[in-house]
Amino acid sequence: MKMRILVIHGPNLNMLGKREPEIYGSSTLDDVNARLGKEAKELGAKVEFFQSNSEGEIAGRLQAAMDSTDGILMNPGAYTHTSVAIRDAILSTGLPVVEAHMSNIYKREDFRQKSYVSGVALGVISGFGAESYSLGLRGLVDYLKGKAGS
Repeated sequence: MKMRILVIHGPNLNMLGKREPEIYGSSTLDDVNARLGKEAKELGAKVEFFQSNSEGEIAGRLQAAMDSTDGILMNPGAYTHTSVAIRDAILSTGLPVVEAHMSNIYKREDFRQKSYVSGVALGVISGFGAESYSLGLRGLVDYLKGKAGS
């Protein structure tokens, strides 16, 4: 049975390719998802994508993943720095989560350098553009394969 990975894109990531390309590049969200879908297939995983600008919808989708997902790759977007609710939803699932950011949040404004998610994430990938998602996916799949083999 294939590993099931949920990819969650937070607020404003639907604007990739249009929003601040000097920071986020020219790849669209569809480009990122297509690339991840191809890479997941090569890794023996199945991915499902979810994007929302709503904190409550993201928390709800995290909770709904408990019985249908093996792991989560997530870019919480601006909620990275503000959402205790998303942090708590991650904790409630017990699922491994990899936090991914296209920009290096630690080289940006002070308020962007604090993540409520990092402390409950399996790992964090930051600063490699769209490649951050790919690196996060590979790390999560490797983790899950190791967990399954132990």
